[in-house]
Amino acid sequence: MARIAGIDLPKNKRGVIGLTYIFGIGRSTAAHILKKAGISEDVKVSEWNDDQLTAIRNIINDEIKVEGALRSEVQLNIKRLMDIGCYRGLRHRKHLPLRGQRTKNNSRTRKGKRKTVANKKKATK
Repeated sequence: MARIAGIDLPKNKRGVIGLTYIFGIGRSTAAHILKKAGISEDVKVSEWNDDQLTAIRNIINDEIKVEGALRSEVQLNIKRLMDIGCYRGLRHRKHLPLRGQRTKNNSRTRKGKRKTVANKKKATK
């Protein structure tokens, strides 16, 4: 079992796909890591030997910010936006979409479950 940056990589996947299970590594970064380590992208994670695994670990530790460090940096960036009171920070504070999406109909993921508002009762004559 390959364990890198505290994540167990799936054994039956190709190397380039297996590395994407680590937070902060996408397809292109995974391809770059494997190329630098001298490993083919088509070799499965289970077929990596100890030397190859060590080379991948060293590249990731030296060059790329992943998992906990990256998550904390992202959270600090969001907190900074909220503290300086910029538009994106205000949208984060109100739990609304930040990137120009409309909110009349959609954005339920960001806004949460619907909060029903009662109608005003009509005055009787």
